[in-house]
Amino acid sequence: MNFVIIGGDAAGMSAASRAKRSMPDMKVTVLEKTEDVSYSACGMPYNIADENRELDDLVVRKAEVFREKQGINLLTGHLVESIDTNGRSVVGKIQGSGETFQYAYDKLLIATGGRPKIPELPGFDLPGVLALKSLEDGRKIKAYIQVHPVKKVVIIGMGYIGMEMAEALRERQIAVEMVKPGPDLLPWMARDLAGVVEKELKDNDVQLHPGCEVSRIEKSGDKLEVLCKDRSLDADLVLVAVGIKPNSELAVDAGIDTSVGKAIAVNKTMQTSDPSVYAAGDCADAFHVVTGERVWIPLALRANRAGWAVADNVCGKKTKLQGIAGTAVFKVFNLQVARTGLSLEEARRFGFTAEAVSIKSSSRAHNHPGARPVWVQLVGEKKTGRMLGAQMVGSESAAHRINAAVVALHSHMTVADFIQTDLAYAPPFGPVWDPLLTAANQLQKRMQ
Repeated sequence: MNFVIIGGDAAGMSAASRAKRSMPDMKVTVLEKTEDVSYSACGMPYNIADENRELDDLVVRKAEVFREKQGINLLTGHLVESIDTNGRSVVGKIQGSGETFQYAYDKLLIATGGRPKIPELPGFDLPGVLALKSLEDGRKIKAYIQVHPVKKVVIIGMGYIGMEMAEALRERQIAVEMVKPGPDLLPWMARDLAGVVEKELKDNDVQLHPGCEVSRIEKSGDKLEVLCKDRSLDADLVLVAVGIKPNSELAVDAGIDTSVGKAIAVNKTMQTSDPSVYAAGDCADAFHVVTGERVWIPLALRANRAGWAVADNVCGKKTKLQGIAGTAVFKVFNLQVARTGLSLEEARRFGFTAEAVSIKSSSRAHNHPGARPVWVQLVGEKKTGRMLGAQMVGSESAAHRINAAVVALHSHMTVADFIQTDLAYAPPFGPVWDPLLTAANQLQKRMQ
């Protein structure tokens, strides 16, 4: 069997490795357009924060290991340009040489990932206007800071990457200003919790400009000027962090169905609308475990897990993925910010009779040294009592505490059932009533 994979990062290399382990005689070919495979993209902001650390430290496994130890035909610098689903082959060019290639497949995996959204506005193609998604993007940012006297960065966007990069740049004593067109920081988050995050950014000298819609970027001497309708911000470097979009064009051109956000539509076995073609990673959609609806939420664990599932199905072991809860966690200076499932607004938009409570609790027992405040919001449905979502903010314990709520969502637990869970207790780790349990008790009262 010829198993061809387009894309050599998390989903692609997970599928290639697992397929080769399951069926050593299978011919597995990976076509990757860059020279980088299998790296920790999520670690880039923390690497950029350290000027003495090489970005290649983030490489999990080098290409030679896949080739020499695992027998995978990994071809870097190979850009796939089209898929012929009738003839079951892919065609493309070798980067640099322009030489063409063609590979036939019995089963194909599209694992082309995603790319940063770049506004189609004047000046976003200027030198010094950069985005962060691939390892090469990280190299460009790190090199630019090393070569140029970067004293101030304007970040367009206030999402996860923007906030992680704000911290990384402040770590290097670089001034940071953040802009976004919308009025609210983290609009999906409960306002009292978002206020805690906003204060943390300001306490670390990050200037925020919500409601600032960028109209263009101009070069002004040695500086860049970010122009909004009501203000102008100068910068030595501009980081565009307004989100990503799926690389699904190959699938679209091949007549393969897409869904939410133009992500490639897959079933629970990761099959596309063409039975011989699979998709996984940031280019593919998923089913939400709370709503049952298709969603596109790029997640690292999902990419790796989906790659495994594709390999299993290609090798004849039928595997279905349950779905995702949209769990995310990120660090903002001294804060941990976590979410899973639906916010109150999202729940109501999906038709749930939803209620929510927000509480402020403690990361440890009240009399234990080092206790820190923890803010929790829980969302539940009045009609069924089911738990729908959770959000947490705190300087300790939020990142891992959220996992209890994640399991509850995957298990379709009610709030009443969750209240009865036997969560661990000791004074250094939390109050007798864990913050999640306290929130659940309050939510149960409100729903009744």
